[in-house]
Amino acid sequence: MYPNDGFRELGRQECLRLLGRADIGRIVHTRQALPAVLPVNFALDHDGAVLVRTAAESELVRAVDGAVVAFEGDEVDRAAESGWSVVVTGTATVVTDPAEQRRLAPLGPRSWAPSPREVLLRIEPELVTGRELVGGRTLYGVGVPLWAAAANAERPLENRAVQPSGRGPSASGGDRPRTRK
Repeated sequence: MYPNDGFRELGRQECLRLLGRADIGRIVHTRQALPAVLPVNFALDHDGAVLVRTAAESELVRAVDGAVVAFEGDEVDRAAESGWSVVVTGTATVVTDPAEQRRLAPLGPRSWAPSPREVLLRIEPELVTGRELVGGRTLYGVGVPLWAAAANAERPLENRAVQPSGRGPSASGGDRPRTRK
């Protein structure tokens, strides 16, 4: 992120708190040496691990068990032009320990495509990052909302809220084109 780009970097705990509010996320993994993204419903364990229930025979299990993956969740408010995004990166494993399966069962998530034989994938939260955009986009990160900049651009230059300095028309010269002598 760049200074004043309108985004705020989120700490680990805030990332996990926000991610806990999301309903859907995306697992990013590799399939035949190409990036693949799969939207899934999920739950979080107490330590921030991402839990996904899926069919034991699924392509997802074959692709991610034992692999490092990324998991992204977000929330966007289009009207306010704001939102947040959190990425959890870590190793995905199928939960095989019966005691751990019993402990995690009440946490969910419930699979939207039930299978006779389901497994729980766990993504360890080895790296957790996030960012938030509050209050809409800005013009070049200087705090001028884009809607205000656009409205300002439609007015004649002499009526704009901010006058350019050192260039363009002067207060006395108006918008006359300059000619070369």
